[in-house]
Amino acid sequence: MGKNQHVVKHKDGWAVKGAGHERATKVARTQKEAIDIAQGIATNQRSEVIVHGEDGKIRSKDSYGRDPFPPRDTEH
Repeated sequence: MGKNQHVVKHKDGWAVKGAGHERATKVARTQKEAIDIAQGIATNQRSEVIVHGEDGKIRSKDSYGRDPFPPRDTEH
């Protein structure tokens, strides 16, 4: 599995950063654009996207790899 991708606030908009990296992989104008970029990277690396709000707190997480706890289909 690759490094998880974090979407965080940046002085020029929103940044995509690989886990453990100081420098941004990519900077986008909007959070939506940054999330799209992060999802593409996470899909290729089979990792997670962790989206942070403007306050830095984690807003959401999505797995794009081998999820150890995949969602269950509750509709039959």
